[in-house]
Amino acid sequence: MSAPPALAEPPQKVPVAEGYGGAVATVDLDASRAAIAVLRKGGNAMDAAVAAGAVLGVTEPYSSGLAGGGFMVYYDARQRKVFTIDGRETAPQAMTSTSLEGIPFEEGVTSGLSAGVPGTVANWDLALRRFGTISLEQALKPAIDVASNGFVVDQTFFDQTAANAARFKDISSTAKLYLPNGAPPPVGSVFKNPELAATYRELGRRGPSWLYDGQLGKEIVATVKRPPVTPGSTRNVRPGLMELSDLRAYRALFREPTKISYKGMDVYGMAPPSSGGSTVGEALNILEALPRVGLHEYLEASRLSFADRGKYVGDIPGVPLKELLSDGFAKERSCQIGATAIAHPALPGEPDGSYRGCGRPTGTATPITDEGPETTHLVVADRWGNVIAYNLTIESTGGNGIVVPGRGVLLNNELTDFTFGPAPGDPNLPAPGKRPRSSMAPTLVFDDGRPVLAAGSPGGSTIITTVLQILINRYEFGMNLPDALAAPRATQRNTAQTQAEQAFLDRYRAELEAKGHSFALNPEIGAATALELRGRGIIQAVAEPSRRGGGSAMVVSTNR
Repeated sequence: MSAPPALAEPPQKVPVAEGYGGAVATVDLDASRAAIAVLRKGGNAMDAAVAAGAVLGVTEPYSSGLAGGGFMVYYDARQRKVFTIDGRETAPQAMTSTSLEGIPFEEGVTSGLSAGVPGTVANWDLALRRFGTISLEQALKPAIDVASNGFVVDQTFFDQTAANAARFKDISSTAKLYLPNGAPPPVGSVFKNPELAATYRELGRRGPSWLYDGQLGKEIVATVKRPPVTPGSTRNVRPGLMELSDLRAYRALFREPTKISYKGMDVYGMAPPSSGGSTVGEALNILEALPRVGLHEYLEASRLSFADRGKYVGDIPGVPLKELLSDGFAKERSCQIGATAIAHPALPGEPDGSYRGCGRPTGTATPITDEGPETTHLVVADRWGNVIAYNLTIESTGGNGIVVPGRGVLLNNELTDFTFGPAPGDPNLPAPGKRPRSSMAPTLVFDDGRPVLAAGSPGGSTIITTVLQILINRYEFGMNLPDALAAPRATQRNTAQTQAEQAFLDRYRAELEAKGHSFALNPEIGAATALELRGRGIIQAVAEPSRRGGGSAMVVSTNR
């Protein structure tokens, strides 16, 4: 009887790197290596971002993948302009405002019904055609190598697999891939996904039409409509509504970015269907209207901006984006912030263009909807000055838990981001072709027209507060960027209690409870990546030192 193979130590990630010629930060060493290799071969930031994103679909498959979606905020140095690309998933044409009503949320999570029409491949294709210098086939090569040769399983991958083991066992194709021998692959083992390697290889050869109007698309639709439930399973895995015509109709879209002025700088973000740019921007505007900014003010500004997000923001016509991000509205909202916490729930304001001192909020607050804690985020800068912040996702950890048989690809459950209802007037109710509201908040900061910082995070609706807190740590509290990411976090999203990490509670709970705040423990909030362009060609890339197993920051060169 042969001995079992020796287990390897997962390779060590470095969370902070500083140097020249380009930089990247992701949650994963293989993805960061892929991006740096592209930059060193002469590729630009967009080339590197797509290559890294594809690798994350292999090594972070429970957070991202080609059957998911995402948002890019990209600065093109040659045009001196910020572009944003919306690759968010869409609802099938057969979905209506009542399609999710009466369904227990957990049944929605693991179902074909929650699978949105994938946007990631269309996003990659549009981004590379418009801004890249390499083909999609070339961009996928690093991911093909990692999927073929495997990666070393770390504690995070093991824990995420174990947490999903019960539902993975109920889907035959998923159990076959992610529960070899009936259990999660052990830490230190090498995990390979040859089916995904073959899928990427074929996608590179055939192009996006293979998904949006070809055999891969047909197989995705068949899987959505007839999930491969393990014989004997009692789980109610509902079929979905997606058709091949929904895939044919999908388009990744250019959107105008959100933009605000903050402390003399310009902050760019993602517009609806993401609520990231509007909610981060509104909160920063509110804080700038206050005479002083501390943690109490941070929590209150976030509370108010989430009240407005719930009332006004979604993939609908007429979102009052200009007014939500106006200084007049921010000043009116800032009047609600006093010495003690606002009574729960904070009511939405009226972004109507008529601001006279301290207007009184009216109407009713919209309850916060469930959003998966996962997703991933990466940042890249190149030697020409191009910079990208890129969020990509399949929603919940493990998406809807359904692997397309023979393809090695997990499907998303993005449609759980819609409000299940009944909720008359909610801007985030499902509708045919609609994109669910997102909290993804890839963000670029400019000083005097020059990019100085890029940041973003996973974490569902805590993405917004994570990005907001990083910016406040950096520019209000004077922390350097590594400290701004590492600092303990709290997230107030117009909820009765503020969720906070233990280190935050240990340090600040008493003083904030004295101001009327109430807290609940959240063991880990976000898993951010960021970079700072520090002048004279110096770039500092920063990832988490410990959250979600820590991240990987790399630079092209440590020498000029």
